[in-house]
Amino acid sequence: MKLLAFDTASEWCSAALWIDGVVSFRAVHAGQKHSELLTPMLGELLAEAGLNYRQLDGLAFGCGPGSFTGLRIACGVAQGLALGADLPVLGVSTLEALAEEAGEGADEVLACLDARMNEVYAGLYRREGSGWRALAGPVVCPPSLAPLLGGAGCIGAGPGFAAYPALRERMQGRLARIVADAIPHARGIVKLAAPRFTAGEFGAPETAEPVYVRDQVALKISER
Repeated sequence: MKLLAFDTASEWCSAALWIDGVVSFRAVHAGQKHSELLTPMLGELLAEAGLNYRQLDGLAFGCGPGSFTGLRIACGVAQGLALGADLPVLGVSTLEALAEEAGEGADEVLACLDARMNEVYAGLYRREGSGWRALAGPVVCPPSLAPLLGGAGCIGAGPGFAAYPALRERMQGRLARIVADAIPHARGIVKLAAPRFTAGEFGAPETAEPVYVRDQVALKISER
């Protein structure tokens, strides 16, 4: 099986290629340059493997929650490439990918991304088979209202913990450790996507849609 995955939901832009369980990847701190960096990054991975898009079995992408602009870029690229190469697509939660990236050796992960506007995107996940089952979320909420943990030994993951001291305070004594520099990475997305593609859990290009969670993009002047 040959799968190509990417994520643009955070300040990082990442891509990964899965070939029968072997993963190669790229990641760069993109700022606002995801649209410029993503397609060349995907092309580099394919060129190194001697492949083209039509030789792939599918595309996977981080479907959110995350940056509104980043999610639209990911969905647009997924739809465009899939239509052009006649490939199926699969969206993977960016919070679940964050759990996969940081959760080695852990049974539960509280994944938190900075949602700006004094809020976090949060999800509580428990390891189940080759993936993760959502116990709570995804939600967008103030750090002080992030989901409480389900059991001992849970770890915290993601830049939400670095951005908001209130989140650390809420979870004090409840976390085995915090991996604040973890990001939703394409290598995690492709690892989660592979068994789902095998099980037929994919769709046509037009099914690629973002999971925003939040409808409001910015604070009103009165709210500031």
